[in-house]
Amino acid sequence: MQWTYRQVELKKQYPLRISRGVSAGSTNLFVTVEAGSGVGIGEAAPGAGAATAAACDDQIRAFIETQQDKDLSPFGAWRDARAAGVAPCAWAAVDTALWDLLAKRSGQPLFQLLGLPSRAVPTSVTIGIEPPEVVRERVPEILSRTGARCLKIKLGNPDGIDADQAMYFEVRESARQFGVALRVDANGGWTLSGATTMMPWLRDRGCDYVEQPLNPESDDQLPALFADRALPIFIDESCRFSTDVARLASCIDGVNLKLMKCGGITEALRIVATARAHGLQTMIGCMGESSVAIAAGASLGALFDHIDLDSHLNLAPDPAVGLEFVEGIVCVSQMPGHGAQLIC
Repeated sequence: MQWTYRQVELKKQYPLRISRGVSAGSTNLFVTVEAGSGVGIGEAAPGAGAATAAACDDQIRAFIETQQDKDLSPFGAWRDARAAGVAPCAWAAVDTALWDLLAKRSGQPLFQLLGLPSRAVPTSVTIGIEPPEVVRERVPEILSRTGARCLKIKLGNPDGIDADQAMYFEVRESARQFGVALRVDANGGWTLSGATTMMPWLRDRGCDYVEQPLNPESDDQLPALFADRALPIFIDESCRFSTDVARLASCIDGVNLKLMKCGGITEALRIVATARAHGLQTMIGCMGESSVAIAAGASLGALFDHIDLDSHLNLAPDPAVGLEFVEGIVCVSQMPGHGAQLIC
């Protein structure tokens, strides 16, 4: 196997503000693996354990150096890389590239290789924390440009519950003419008291569910929130790997996985299987990713009740191609592999 690495700067059309801060873009690492006549590509968006593309590059290269005589397979390589301390956000690039290569060698789209149909539910498109006057302009523009069917509203504003309610109200009013579904992600920005106040308020104003209402450090408070919940509760930051699911299964309605958070497709499959075994709903989300990583996630689309694969729609420009956005659904190619390729 021959490996190549390339760092590419991604710029967001709209900076994304959440409860923990704001991001205007990132430099991501794209990893290519060649074996015989096949080529697979994956993407790493820096995060926990590897805060830069350079750190992702260093960790991957160091691990690959120890595997020179091996023809890596996704499951064994994920296990070994995890044991070696490679950050999941870095390994996601390698894992995705390996799956892309396998699918291309088999002559099948990745979803077909995994035994899945190509169907998927519409993706949510995200609106970050903003004052009402910005929401008033941005929401119609986003919905008109993308044709999205669902909006994910970021709340957990450091300015408090009043600011969250003012923003949600304005999003709802600005989106009313488009008839879209509304969902909320607090990114752990609420206290138990705040979540207990907000969830019935949101239910009465048309919200479908709430994601990560409490900080992961307050997971012990989830049972109290769950007992009288007004809306379904999904966790995100509180669940990184399949081993986290059982710990919280009794006090949540579903889990949101991200390829960058769990280390790629290999562990994503395990998280879904574990969640279903506990009777939970499933969701897939994304970080600051181009169409390469989004195509990998969308190839698993049939496994999820909810989908948040929209980061490529907020890039100016997206350095990759291969996806379509049709009636609010991220549609993957019928070509072998996950269907995305880097063009710049």
